[in-house]
Order: sequence, then structure tokens, then C-alpha cells
Amino acid sequence: MSAIPQQVINSQKAAVEALVAVQGSVFSGFEKLVDLNLKVMKATLDEVSEKSQKAVGIKDAQEAVAMSSNLLQPAAEKAMAYSKHVYDIVASVQADLAKLSETHLAEGKKNVSDAIEQFSKNAPAGSESVVAMIKSSMAQANTAYDQVTKAAKQAAETAEQNLTAAASATYKAASDAADAAKSVTRARRAA
Repeated sequence: MSAIPQQVINSQKAAVEALVAVQGSVFSGFEKLVDLNLKVMKATLDEVSEKSQKAVGIKDAQEAVAMSSNLLQPAAEKAMAYSKHVYDIVASVQADLAKLSETHLAEGKKNVSDAIEQFSKNAPAGSESVVAMIKSSMAQANTAYDQVTKAAKQAAETAEQNLTAAASATYKAASDAADAAKSVTRARRAA
């Protein structure tokens, strides 16, 4: 069997394996999201049941205000925790896909490099300058790709840091609002 058909078969096999790996990673992330949502729904139903029981027992307006102010902070905390879990799942899937694509691209680079080497060995006399130009172009393309990949990773890290900072600020604002509502409730009770 010649080397070229075997290379095509190996390339096809690698492509199918990469597709299966990508599907596995995406499905795993989807499965984690479904599991998270089921847990959140169950906890929410339990909490609604408990809060409904408490609401039925409210006797005056001050108790109603106290109960509503006590709901604000836990709800904000839960929303933040849920967002963090979703973000972690998506980031995990994204990291898996990035690893898979880097592996696939590294194999592709190696295959192209091997093909160029084969071409240079079998090239007719006098084509050394063409082979050198192809090798130089390949090296420049690899350098450009590495720089773009590095910039994309830095952008992703910056976005993650900004998201974390925004989440912290939102949580602090929700906590401050809950504390203010509690202060108002205490002041009303004292009056």
C-alpha cells in the first residue's frame, strides 16, 4: 500500500476521533447543565413550599416587610452561585474543546511538515528555492498562529477577571441592599 492512501485513511480516522471527542465534551457539559438545573429546580420548589408556609402565618405588615427583606440577600446569593456554576461548566467545556483543537492543529502542522519534507526529497533538481520558500511560509504561518492563540488566551483571561470582578460587585450591591432593607425593617419595628 502506498504512503499517500494510508495518510488519507489516517487523516480520516483522526478526524472521526476528533469529532467523537468534541461530541463527548459537549454532551458532558450539557449533562452537567441539566443536572445543575434539576438540582436548582428541586431546591427552588422546596424553598417555595417552605416560604409559602411562612407567608400563610404572617399576621401583620411588619412581618411581611421583614420576610420580604430576608428574601433579597439569599436570592442574590443563589443567583450568583448558579451563574458561577454555569460559568464553570461552560469554561470547562471550552477548555476541553481548546485542548482538542490544539491537539488536532498540532497533528495537522506535523502532517503538513511531513508532506513538505516528502516533497523536498522528491522535488526535481533546481527547486530548492521553492521548497525553502514553502518552508519559510509555513514557519511564518505557525508563528502568526501562535501569536493569535496567545492573544486569544490573554483576552479570555482578561474577560474572566472582568466577569469575576463584576460578579463580586453585583454580590456586594445585593448584600448592601439586603442590609439596608433589614435596617429599615428594624427602624420600623423600633418606631
